[in-house]
Amino acid sequence: MENENSNETTSSSSSSIVDPLSFKLLVSCPSPLSPSQVSASFSADYDRVPHPDTILENTISQIWEQRAQNNKSLFNGNKFRYGGYELKDGGGSNHEPHLCLHLGLTDYRTFVGTNLSPLWERFLVPSEDDPILCQHTSSPLGNGAVVETIDKKIIVLQRSNNVGEFPGHFVFPGGHPEPQEIGITSHQHGKESVNNEVSREMFDSIVREVVEEIGVPASSLSIPAFIGISRRDLNVRPAAFFFIRCNFDSEEVQKLYSNAQDGYESTQLYAVSVVELESMTSRMPGCHRGGFALYKLMVEAANTT
Repeated sequence: MENENSNETTSSSSSSIVDPLSFKLLVSCPSPLSPSQVSASFSADYDRVPHPDTILENTISQIWEQRAQNNKSLFNGNKFRYGGYELKDGGGSNHEPHLCLHLGLTDYRTFVGTNLSPLWERFLVPSEDDPILCQHTSSPLGNGAVVETIDKKIIVLQRSNNVGEFPGHFVFPGGHPEPQEIGITSHQHGKESVNNEVSREMFDSIVREVVEEIGVPASSLSIPAFIGISRRDLNVRPAAFFFIRCNFDSEEVQKLYSNAQDGYESTQLYAVSVVELESMTSRMPGCHRGGFALYKLMVEAANTT
């Protein structure tokens, strides 16, 4: 497992133009982690810190009000906020590495007003330490899955032109782990069971997203394997990535996609080879390009063992 790797096009927060394709690998797990190797610490300690510039801070509500006026269906739901992680390399009798995700609570309104704001770079704090750099941003943790069919094809979706972020771009299936799925509306202190439920939601949510977006049944999917966290430089947007095998072939997946529950979010499904996927990354958002980089690191590690 590795961390804090940056690709060659990482941009600094002082840049006026940030490459939407650039990314940073916050966590890399070439040897994927099982659910028992990933836990969560859900705490208000990892919530967003309000910005000391009150004028800048007030733009969050102003931007949300403008967006809400233009889109009456806009909904402000809670999200898990990425606040860093703790890595244990597997000492003692159990030599398996273990990753603990530090998660707070945020919401879509704050995400729109910080990460997606035209002023998003002003919310950043100059630091090489990611939780410090992003302490004033909402930074909801997204997720994505590199799904491999039984005939060794990778599933990629082309986003609809109606979605808010990166319309028409290629992405892996994904979305967000959802606090409301496990009944979380606020912080509940001193409950280890809450941390366990949040940990489970990290894995349950990506299966849900794959089922809803490509139409395959959950029974056709392997247990997700955590391969790392990628953050696109534009809007400092973090996403956890997983590797999942599907026991259907690419042709069967194509047929099932026509009835996918969330098919409106995408216009087409592609089942491609790794070589073909490489040529599609120029039309992927940075965080998903990072997901592909994490997958390649996993494949390389498997080929050397």
